[in-house]
Amino acid sequence: MKKLCHYISEYMGVLVLAAALLALAFPSVLQQVPTTVINYLLGVVMFGMGLTLNLQDFKIVFSRPKDVLIGCLAQFTIMPLLAWGLAKAFQLDEALALGVVLVGCCPGGTASNVITYLAKGDLALSVGMTGVSTLLAPVMTPLLTWALAGKSVNVDVVGMLLSILWVVILPIVVGLIVKWLWPKFTEKATDYLPAFSSIAIALIVAIIIAVNASKLMVGGLIIVVVVMLHNLCGLTLGYLIGWLLGLARPKKRAISIEVGMQNSGLASSLATLHFAAYPMATIPGAIFSVWHNISGAMIAWLYARANNK
Repeated sequence: MKKLCHYISEYMGVLVLAAALLALAFPSVLQQVPTTVINYLLGVVMFGMGLTLNLQDFKIVFSRPKDVLIGCLAQFTIMPLLAWGLAKAFQLDEALALGVVLVGCCPGGTASNVITYLAKGDLALSVGMTGVSTLLAPVMTPLLTWALAGKSVNVDVVGMLLSILWVVILPIVVGLIVKWLWPKFTEKATDYLPAFSSIAIALIVAIIIAVNASKLMVGGLIIVVVVMLHNLCGLTLGYLIGWLLGLARPKKRAISIEVGMQNSGLASSLATLHFAAYPMATIPGAIFSVWHNISGAMIAWLYARANNK
Protein backbone atom coordinates (compact mmCIF):
# COMPACT_ATOMS: atom_id res chain seq x y z
CA MET A 1 0.00 0.00 0.00
CA LYS A 2 2.84 2.41 0.90
CA LYS A 3 4.56 1.64 -2.39
CA LEU A 4 1.36 2.38 -4.33
CA CYS A 5 0.91 5.68 -2.46
CA HIS A 6 4.53 6.57 -3.21
CA TYR A 7 3.97 6.06 -6.95
CA ILE A 8 0.73 8.09 -6.88
CA SER A 9 2.43 11.08 -5.21
CA GLU A 10 5.61 10.78 -7.29
CA TYR A 11 3.66 10.80 -10.56
CA MET A 12 1.09 13.38 -9.47
CA GLY A 13 1.55 15.39 -12.67
CA VAL A 14 0.71 12.34 -14.80
CA LEU A 15 -2.32 11.54 -12.61
CA VAL A 16 -3.71 15.08 -12.86
CA LEU A 17 -3.11 15.18 -16.63
CA ALA A 18 -4.85 11.81 -17.08
CA ALA A 19 -7.81 12.99 -14.98
CA ALA A 20 -8.10 16.16 -17.08
CA LEU A 21 -8.00 14.26 -20.39
CA LEU A 22 -10.56 11.67 -19.20
CA ALA A 23 -12.88 14.44 -17.98
CA LEU A 24 -12.56 16.16 -21.36
CA ALA A 25 -13.25 12.91 -23.25
CA PHE A 26 -16.13 11.70 -21.01
CA PRO A 27 -17.57 14.82 -19.34
CA SER A 28 -21.03 13.38 -18.65
CA VAL A 29 -19.61 11.04 -15.98
CA LEU A 30 -18.76 13.97 -13.67
CA GLN A 31 -21.20 16.65 -14.83
CA GLN A 32 -23.78 15.52 -12.26
CA VAL A 33 -21.36 15.99 -9.36
CA PRO A 34 -22.19 19.23 -7.44
CA THR A 35 -19.36 21.78 -7.80
CA THR A 36 -19.55 22.38 -4.03
CA VAL A 37 -17.67 19.07 -3.68
CA ILE A 38 -14.58 21.01 -4.81
CA ASN A 39 -14.52 22.89 -1.50
CA TYR A 40 -14.58 19.66 0.51
CA LEU A 41 -11.81 18.13 -1.60
CA LEU A 42 -9.68 21.24 -1.15
CA GLY A 43 -10.38 21.09 2.58
CA VAL A 44 -9.03 17.50 2.60
CA VAL A 45 -5.82 18.69 0.89
CA MET A 46 -5.39 21.53 3.40
CA PHE A 47 -6.12 19.19 6.33
CA GLY A 48 -3.37 16.89 5.04
CA MET A 49 -1.03 19.86 4.83
CA GLY A 50 -1.84 20.69 8.47
CA LEU A 51 -0.99 17.12 9.51
CA THR A 52 2.45 17.36 7.88
CA LEU A 53 3.31 20.73 9.45
CA ASN A 54 4.37 21.50 12.99
CA LEU A 55 5.12 24.67 14.89
CA GLN A 56 8.86 24.08 14.38
CA ASP A 57 8.34 24.66 10.64
CA PHE A 58 7.38 28.26 11.36
CA LYS A 59 10.58 28.99 13.29
CA ILE A 60 12.11 30.20 10.04
CA VAL A 61 9.67 33.14 10.11
CA PHE A 62 11.45 34.43 13.21
CA SER A 63 14.97 33.13 12.58
CA ARG A 64 15.15 34.24 8.92
CA PRO A 65 12.37 36.83 8.50
CA LYS A 66 14.16 38.65 5.66
CA ASP A 67 14.16 35.58 3.39
CA VAL A 68 10.48 34.84 4.05
CA LEU A 69 9.54 38.51 3.56
CA ILE A 70 11.37 38.63 0.22
CA GLY A 71 9.64 35.44 -0.89
CA CYS A 72 6.14 36.54 0.16
CA LEU A 73 6.54 39.98 -1.41
CA ALA A 74 7.57 38.29 -4.65
CA GLN A 75 4.61 35.88 -4.33
CA PHE A 76 1.98 38.59 -3.94
CA THR A 77 3.41 41.00 -6.53
CA ILE A 78 4.88 38.97 -9.41
CA MET A 79 2.04 36.49 -9.94
CA PRO A 80 -0.91 38.93 -9.58
CA LEU A 81 0.71 41.51 -11.89
CA LEU A 82 1.72 38.83 -14.40
CA ALA A 83 -1.86 37.53 -14.41
CA TRP A 84 -3.29 40.99 -15.01
CA GLY A 85 -0.72 41.75 -17.73
CA LEU A 86 -1.26 38.48 -19.59
CA ALA A 87 -5.06 38.86 -19.44
CA LYS A 88 -4.72 42.31 -21.01
CA ALA A 89 -2.07 41.28 -23.56
CA PHE A 90 -4.14 38.33 -24.84
CA GLN A 91 -7.42 40.29 -24.56
CA LEU A 92 -9.13 37.52 -22.60
CA ASP A 93 -12.87 37.79 -22.03
CA GLU A 94 -14.10 38.87 -18.62
CA ALA A 95 -14.58 35.39 -17.14
CA LEU A 96 -11.22 33.95 -18.24
CA ALA A 97 -9.39 37.13 -17.21
CA LEU A 98 -10.99 36.87 -13.75
CA GLY A 99 -9.91 33.22 -13.47
CA VAL A 100 -6.31 34.05 -14.40
CA VAL A 101 -6.21 36.94 -11.90
CA LEU A 102 -7.64 34.68 -9.18
CA VAL A 103 -4.86 32.14 -9.76
CA GLY A 104 -2.27 34.92 -9.58
CA CYS A 105 -3.64 36.28 -6.31
CA CYS A 106 -3.66 32.93 -4.47
CA PRO A 107 -0.92 31.74 -2.07
CA GLY A 108 1.77 29.18 -2.87
CA GLY A 109 0.76 25.74 -4.09
CA THR A 110 0.55 22.70 -1.83
CA ALA A 111 3.01 20.71 -3.99
CA SER A 112 5.72 23.39 -3.91
CA ASN A 113 7.47 21.94 -0.84
CA VAL A 114 7.84 18.54 -2.50
CA ILE A 115 9.15 20.12 -5.72
CA THR A 116 11.62 22.27 -3.74
CA TYR A 117 12.89 19.18 -1.94
CA LEU A 118 13.37 17.32 -5.25
CA ALA A 119 15.08 20.39 -6.75
CA LYS A 120 17.66 20.52 -3.91
CA GLY A 121 16.28 23.89 -2.84
CA ASP A 122 15.97 25.45 0.61
CA LEU A 123 13.13 23.32 2.02
CA ALA A 124 12.82 25.27 5.29
CA LEU A 125 12.37 28.51 3.34
CA SER A 126 9.81 26.84 1.07
CA VAL A 127 7.75 25.57 4.04
CA GLY A 128 7.98 28.98 5.73
CA MET A 129 6.85 30.79 2.57
CA THR A 130 3.95 28.39 1.96
CA GLY A 131 2.78 28.75 5.57
CA VAL A 132 3.05 32.53 5.70
CA SER A 133 1.50 33.14 2.26
CA THR A 134 -1.39 30.81 3.19
CA LEU A 135 -1.94 32.68 6.47
CA LEU A 136 -1.87 36.00 4.57
CA ALA A 137 -4.24 34.72 1.88
CA PRO A 138 -7.55 35.55 3.64
CA VAL A 139 -6.59 39.23 3.41
CA MET A 140 -4.25 39.41 0.39
CA THR A 141 -6.19 37.26 -2.10
CA PRO A 142 -9.53 39.12 -1.88
CA LEU A 143 -7.86 42.56 -1.81
CA LEU A 144 -5.58 41.85 -4.78
CA THR A 145 -8.48 40.32 -6.75
CA TRP A 146 -10.58 43.40 -6.03
CA ALA A 147 -7.71 45.74 -7.00
CA LEU A 148 -6.95 43.96 -10.30
CA ALA A 149 -10.39 42.68 -11.35
CA GLY A 150 -12.84 44.68 -9.23
CA LYS A 151 -13.42 47.31 -11.91
CA SER A 152 -14.86 44.77 -14.34
CA VAL A 153 -16.60 42.35 -11.95
CA ASN A 154 -18.16 42.57 -8.52
CA VAL A 155 -15.64 41.12 -6.04
CA ASP A 156 -17.06 40.12 -2.64
CA VAL A 157 -13.93 40.80 -0.55
CA VAL A 158 -15.48 39.81 2.79
CA GLY A 159 -17.08 36.70 1.33
CA MET A 160 -13.79 35.55 -0.18
CA LEU A 161 -11.98 36.21 3.10
CA LEU A 162 -14.47 34.02 4.99
CA SER A 163 -14.27 31.30 2.32
CA ILE A 164 -10.48 31.09 2.61
CA LEU A 165 -10.77 30.94 6.40
CA TRP A 166 -13.22 28.03 6.19
CA VAL A 167 -11.74 26.11 3.24
CA VAL A 168 -8.00 26.67 3.85
CA ILE A 169 -7.11 28.00 7.30
CA LEU A 170 -9.59 25.96 9.39
CA PRO A 171 -8.60 22.55 7.90
CA ILE A 172 -4.90 23.38 8.42
CA VAL A 173 -5.54 24.35 12.06
CA VAL A 174 -7.58 21.16 12.60
CA GLY A 175 -4.72 19.17 11.06
CA LEU A 176 -2.21 20.79 13.45
CA ILE A 177 -4.48 20.02 16.43
CA VAL A 178 -4.95 16.38 15.36
CA LYS A 179 -1.17 16.01 15.00
CA TRP A 180 -0.67 17.47 18.49
CA LEU A 181 -3.34 15.24 20.09
CA TRP A 182 -2.54 11.98 18.26
CA PRO A 183 1.11 12.16 17.13
CA LYS A 184 1.52 8.38 16.64
CA PHE A 185 -1.57 8.10 14.45
CA THR A 186 -0.45 11.12 12.44
CA GLU A 187 3.04 9.71 11.96
CA LYS A 188 1.56 6.59 10.38
CA ALA A 189 -0.93 8.56 8.29
CA THR A 190 1.69 10.87 6.75
CA ASP A 191 2.95 7.99 4.57
CA TYR A 192 -0.38 8.03 2.75
CA LEU A 193 -1.25 11.75 2.80
CA PRO A 194 0.61 12.86 -0.37
CA ALA A 195 -1.24 10.20 -2.36
CA PHE A 196 -4.65 11.23 -0.99
CA SER A 197 -3.86 14.89 -1.70
CA SER A 198 -2.81 13.99 -5.25
CA ILE A 199 -6.08 12.12 -5.84
CA ALA A 200 -8.12 14.99 -4.37
CA ILE A 201 -6.39 17.55 -6.64
CA ALA A 202 -6.93 15.27 -9.67
CA LEU A 203 -10.66 15.02 -8.82
CA ILE A 204 -10.93 18.82 -8.44
CA VAL A 205 -9.40 19.28 -11.90
CA ALA A 206 -11.60 16.56 -13.42
CA ILE A 207 -14.85 18.02 -12.03
CA ILE A 208 -14.05 21.55 -13.23
CA ILE A 209 -13.03 20.42 -16.72
CA ALA A 210 -16.05 18.09 -17.07
CA VAL A 211 -18.49 20.87 -16.16
CA ASN A 212 -16.90 23.27 -18.68
CA ALA A 213 -15.83 20.72 -21.33
CA SER A 214 -17.85 22.14 -24.23
CA LYS A 215 -16.67 25.72 -23.63
CA LEU A 216 -13.09 24.58 -23.16
CA MET A 217 -13.10 22.79 -26.52
CA VAL A 218 -14.20 25.99 -28.26
CA GLY A 219 -11.71 28.48 -26.79
CA GLY A 220 -9.29 26.37 -24.80
CA LEU A 221 -5.98 26.84 -26.63
CA ILE A 222 -5.45 30.50 -25.79
CA ILE A 223 -6.08 29.99 -22.07
CA VAL A 224 -3.66 27.02 -22.03
CA VAL A 225 -0.97 29.29 -23.54
CA VAL A 226 -1.71 32.06 -20.99
CA VAL A 227 -1.58 29.63 -18.05
CA MET A 228 1.71 28.13 -19.23
CA LEU A 229 3.26 31.59 -19.67
CA HIS A 230 1.98 32.68 -16.25
CA ASN A 231 3.62 29.72 -14.53
CA LEU A 232 6.90 29.78 -16.49
CA CYS A 233 7.33 33.55 -16.10
CA GLY A 234 6.65 33.18 -12.35
CA LEU A 235 9.31 30.47 -12.02
CA THR A 236 11.81 32.58 -13.99
CA LEU A 237 11.14 35.90 -12.25
CA GLY A 238 11.18 34.24 -8.82
CA TYR A 239 14.67 32.93 -9.55
CA LEU A 240 15.71 36.32 -10.97
CA ILE A 241 14.64 38.10 -7.76
CA GLY A 242 16.86 35.77 -5.74
CA TRP A 243 19.75 36.29 -8.18
CA LEU A 244 19.43 40.10 -8.07
CA LEU A 245 19.50 40.00 -4.26
CA GLY A 246 22.57 37.75 -4.27
CA LEU A 247 20.88 34.86 -2.45
CA ALA A 248 22.43 31.38 -2.30
CA ARG A 249 21.41 28.89 -4.98
CA PRO A 250 19.08 26.80 -2.73
CA LYS A 251 17.21 29.98 -1.70
CA LYS A 252 16.85 31.11 -5.32
CA ARG A 253 15.36 27.75 -6.21
CA ALA A 254 12.91 27.81 -3.29
CA ILE A 255 11.68 31.32 -4.17
CA SER A 256 11.43 30.40 -7.86
CA ILE A 257 9.23 27.38 -7.12
CA GLU A 258 7.13 29.10 -4.43
CA VAL A 259 6.40 32.05 -6.72
CA GLY A 260 5.66 29.95 -9.81
CA MET A 261 3.45 27.30 -8.18
CA GLN A 262 0.06 28.60 -7.02
CA ASN A 263 -2.76 27.10 -4.96
CA SER A 264 -4.82 26.89 -8.14
CA GLY A 265 -7.38 24.58 -6.51
CA LEU A 266 -8.25 27.46 -4.20
CA ALA A 267 -8.66 29.75 -7.22
CA SER A 268 -11.16 27.36 -8.80
CA SER A 269 -12.97 26.94 -5.48
CA LEU A 270 -13.30 30.71 -5.02
CA ALA A 271 -14.49 31.10 -8.62
CA THR A 272 -17.16 28.43 -8.03
CA LEU A 273 -18.33 30.02 -4.78
CA HIS A 274 -18.24 33.72 -5.62
CA PHE A 275 -18.39 34.07 -9.40
CA ALA A 276 -21.16 31.70 -10.47
CA ALA A 277 -22.15 34.24 -13.14
CA TYR A 278 -18.74 33.60 -14.76
CA PRO A 279 -18.51 29.77 -15.01
CA MET A 280 -15.40 29.89 -17.23
CA ALA A 281 -13.52 31.62 -14.39
CA THR A 282 -12.91 28.14 -12.92
CA ILE A 283 -11.01 26.96 -16.00
CA PRO A 284 -7.63 28.77 -15.55
CA GLY A 285 -7.25 27.25 -12.07
CA ALA A 286 -7.97 23.75 -13.40
CA ILE A 287 -5.48 24.09 -16.25
CA PHE A 288 -2.89 25.60 -13.89
CA SER A 289 -3.31 22.57 -11.58
CA VAL A 290 -2.45 20.27 -14.47
CA TRP A 291 0.38 22.32 -15.94
CA HIS A 292 2.26 23.43 -12.80
CA ASN A 293 2.65 19.84 -11.66
CA ILE A 294 4.21 18.99 -15.03
CA SER A 295 6.45 22.08 -15.10
CA GLY A 296 7.30 21.56 -11.41
CA ALA A 297 8.56 18.05 -12.12
CA MET A 298 10.62 19.35 -15.04
CA ILE A 299 12.14 22.26 -13.10
CA ALA A 300 12.99 19.96 -10.18
CA TRP A 301 14.83 17.64 -12.59
CA LEU A 302 16.71 20.56 -14.19
CA TYR A 303 17.73 22.08 -10.84
CA ALA A 304 18.79 18.70 -9.40
CA ARG A 305 20.75 17.92 -12.57
CA ALA A 306 22.56 21.27 -12.34
CA ASN A 307 23.59 20.28 -8.79
CA ASN A 308 25.40 17.23 -10.09
CA LYS A 309 27.56 19.17 -12.59
